[in-house]
Amino acid sequence: MTENIEAIVLGYTKFGENSVVVHTLSEAYGRRGFLVRIGKKAGMALLLPLNILEMDIVPNPKSTLWSARNLTAKDPLNGIRNNLYKNTMSLFLSEVLLRAVKDGQAEDGLYPWCVRSILTLDSLDSDFSNFHIRFLLEFAGALGFSPTFDDIAPFAEKHLAQLKPFLTSTFSESMLLPLRGEERNALCEDLLRYLEYHTESSINVRSLAVLREVFG
Repeated sequence: MTENIEAIVLGYTKFGENSVVVHTLSEAYGRRGFLVRIGKKAGMALLLPLNILEMDIVPNPKSTLWSARNLTAKDPLNGIRNNLYKNTMSLFLSEVLLRAVKDGQAEDGLYPWCVRSILTLDSLDSDFSNFHIRFLLEFAGALGFSPTFDDIAPFAEKHLAQLKPFLTSTFSESMLLPLRGEERNALCEDLLRYLEYHTESSINVRSLAVLREVFG
C-alpha cells in the first residue's frame, strides 16, 4: 500500500544501471533512503540538493529499502537554482543535514524548520552570505541543544568576537554582519566541530571546500 509523503533531498547514491538511492529528510520517516528508478536524465533535476518533493512510498516487506515513485517538486526553488552562490550553499547545507542527522532520526520540529530555512534562502534577493552561519546555529537549536555563548566558546576561541553577534541578533541583523570570507570559513569550521561534539557524528563535509572557493 503506497503512502504519499513530502521530503527534502539530501543527496543520492547510484544503485545499479537505472536506479538511485535518494537520501531524504521527512517528517514521516526522518532521515531515510528510498530506491528511485531513473528513466531519463531530465528526471535527475528533481534530485538537486534541498529540493522539496512529494513522492509515493512503496513498502518492501522483504527489505528496509523501500521504493519511491511519482516524484514531483513542491516548489521550483528558482531563487536558489538561478544563483551560483545559493546553489553552492544548498550543496553544503544538504550535506551537513546528511552527515549530522542519523539514519532514522526524526527530531520533533526539525523537518518544518528545514523547509522554512530552504524557502527563506530561496526568497532572499541579497545579503545572504552569512546564511549558512545562521543556519548552523539554528540547526543546533532544531536538534535540541540551543547554543549559548559559554557552550560554544571552547569550539570558537579565536573567533568569539565574530560569532557573538550571531547569538544575540535577529535573523535580518545577522545577514548584515560584516565578515570577510576567511572569517566565515573559520566560523563554519568551528560550528561544524560544535555539531560533531553534540551529535557524536563525524561531519566531514566535502562541499565545504567548494563553499570556500565560491565565497572566498
